Amino acid sequence: MDHDMPGMGGMSPPPPQNDMNNEHMMGMGLTHMTFFWSKNAEILFSGWPGTRTGMYVLALIFVFVLSLLVEWLPNCNYFKGKEANNGLVQTFVHGVKIGLAYLLMLAVMSFNVGVFIVVVVGHTLGYFLFGSRTNSENATCQA
Repeated sequence: MDHDMPGMGGMSPPPPQNDMNNEHMMGMGLTHMTFFWSKNAEILFSGWPGTRTGMYVLALIFVFVLSLLVEWLPNCNYFKGKEANNGLVQTFVHGVKIGLAYLLMLAVMSFNVGVFIVVVVGHTLGYFLFGSRTNSENATCQA
């Protein structure tokens, strides 16, 4: 169906732009919006860990340790003293914990399956070791 409107002079709409070509021309990589499994990922920083398997494994270990740290911080007896500034220390520890948790959230937003698995396992193991009541020796939470 041709609906040639008066005054339009038979103009056709402009051709659609290819966003992938524009991104690569500007030096920007393609961002994944679905889960993928690959060692070629960018986690937290541009170009990190790169394309080398060893750096990818190092990035997974780093993310795993961060997730353990997020579970350890609120349960650490070291920060639960009876000092006058205990409220200030607890507030600072909470801020660090939240900052690390958001950093982990950004790592998971890389949509890399390996990162997702490592974060979930790290939080789970951290909870078991530091926060679980079933592990009474390490349960440091005060009710």
